Amino acid sequence: MEARAYWTVAPGRGEVRTEELPVPGPGEALVRATRSAVSRGSELLVHRGGVPAAVAEQVRAPFQVGGLPGPVKYGYLSVGVVEDGDPAWVGRRVFCLHPHQTRYVVPVTALTALPDDVPDDRAVLLGTLETAVNALWDARPLFGDRVAVVGGGMVGACVTALLARMPLERLELVDPDPERAALAGHLGARGVEPADAADGCDLVVHCSATSAGLQTSIDLLGDEGEVVELSWYGDRPVTVDLGSAFHSRRLAVRASQVSRVSPHRSARRDHAGRMQVALRAAADDTLDALLAGPTPFEELPDLLARLADGAPGLCHLIRYD
Repeated sequence: MEARAYWTVAPGRGEVRTEELPVPGPGEALVRATRSAVSRGSELLVHRGGVPAAVAEQVRAPFQVGGLPGPVKYGYLSVGVVEDGDPAWVGRRVFCLHPHQTRYVVPVTALTALPDDVPDDRAVLLGTLETAVNALWDARPLFGDRVAVVGGGMVGACVTALLARMPLERLELVDPDPERAALAGHLGARGVEPADAADGCDLVVHCSATSAGLQTSIDLLGDEGEVVELSWYGDRPVTVDLGSAFHSRRLAVRASQVSRVSPHRSARRDHAGRMQVALRAAADDTLDALLAGPTPFEELPDLLARLADGAPGLCHLIRYD
């Protein structure tokens, strides 16, 4: 049994390869992919060869094959249908943190069953929504808070969509791209460019993966406010001004990372429980505004090159025929 899989073979270059699949054993399932999606942040860092060797093992995708910078099979937003294996799963629509591949065999414990109100296209967002859920568990926004999200990419948009469901006094999505303003309004926030963003924030969630964005986030805080940092910078250095009033105003910058359940919920939630929260969030059809494409799977090498060159689209769908 064969499958086709996308590999990053060298920085800036990818190809689709044919490989043999094993027969699913006990507790395993054969999944036929129907959709996957490109995560512009981490996947474009992998495509460019921008992951530092010192953290390459720490940022491995769950079913990654090979090592960075390549050849490597990397990705984690896949949706499909179980065709064989564990009888309790055959015929079910599922999400899996698997690279771009036409068919694959995984343990059933790696699958999340999809309800009817989450279509395949939107289900690819589950991995990013799980990141957003974990970020809000870390950030702990309160009733009436003034909040900004800096960086309107895929993660920032998902964080904004979840925050818009909370009783906040103010919610702004801050991004230098004016096209993100329309997206922010669709998600339930006010979209602004950095120069027009309101300061005095209780909380800022930073998702732009730029030094300028992190500096903007710090500058938007009110006294004793906090930046929750979601960006992954890869091998790019980060420079911000922590002089002037940073210490006297008692500001804070704290990391949030999805590989571990937030310590504020880990006593009561595991990874599967967190995914169920993300699954409920995915029932909201306003999230469809984040989707672009789809592009046929065999054209994925060209698509990654175009996205690396700045082609538009937050979450680009891949279609499997």
